[in-house]
Amino acid sequence: MNQRASDHLLGIAAVLVAAILWGTTGTAATFAPGVSAVAIGAVAMGGGGLMQAALSAGRIYRHAELLRAQWQYLLLGALGVAIYPLAFYASMRLAGVTIGTVVSIGSAPLLSALIEYHLDGLRLTRRWITGAGLGLAGMALLCLAEGSGHVPTGTESGVIPGVLLGLLAGLTYALYSWTARHLMQRGIASRAAMGATFGLGGLMLMPVLLITGAPLLASWGNAAVGLYMALVPMFLGYLCFGHGLARIAASTATTITLFEPVVAAGLAVVIVGERLPLMGWAGIGLILACLVLISASARANKQEKSLSTSGSDVESSRP
Repeated sequence: MNQRASDHLLGIAAVLVAAILWGTTGTAATFAPGVSAVAIGAVAMGGGGLMQAALSAGRIYRHAELLRAQWQYLLLGALGVAIYPLAFYASMRLAGVTIGTVVSIGSAPLLSALIEYHLDGLRLTRRWITGAGLGLAGMALLCLAEGSGHVPTGTESGVIPGVLLGLLAGLTYALYSWTARHLMQRGIASRAAMGATFGLGGLMLMPVLLITGAPLLASWGNAAVGLYMALVPMFLGYLCFGHGLARIAASTATTITLFEPVVAAGLAVVIVGERLPLMGWAGIGLILACLVLISASARANKQEKSLSTSGSDVESSRP
């Protein structure tokens, strides 16, 4: 096996590990029931974000001038980082691990594409529209399935607020992903862009952690959950993802991370004891199909743009 093929396989493995680690967050949070969702989110993304910033401190310093010039986008991305975990973990606490995770992850690509459509002029293809329809149908089936009362960690009265918070989590995830990409397109190194965005967002979460985090110190179990959240899914998970992105195409990485909701749903059923009726699993299947279609649509757009650019280069080289 040549070096290029070996690097490609290593990249796939790294992204797969990241997806698995991210998929454990919802189940891990259930082991600290006395800790509020706000505190769990603050310690997870806040601690992980500060670790990312510390690891990228040198690159952030070298790109400080460019970061200051793009401070509006950096601030917007940091706000997204700060809001995302609060909405995400609250969604899982209200609607259950399975629904909270799937809605948050399932809505993010849809909302990301809409952001790019309005701000970057991305063309929404028929394939993307079909995928969006499948995703919305899947979320509707999940909500209807909850009416049967088969999911013990969520409550019927908390399903709708949980789904809405999941959509907010998806929106903020899409937002800070877009702003980080914008910073990179302005000549800022990826580690500097991500480190600065996550570090500033982590700082914003520190007051929240100080106000709500006392239960994390109430027992060794709660403290262990908080440490796990910050160190493993948020810090190591993002390190693995970045390691993989250096070796495989972003479209490939996006497709691999579709394994995250599968892990989350599996752990919720096996460990937490959640039970979804057939309608709920059908909803999860539709959302996964939606993500596959959207990833394929993004890849097709990228290839089309690449061919268009290549054609323009050929034309411009002619006498």
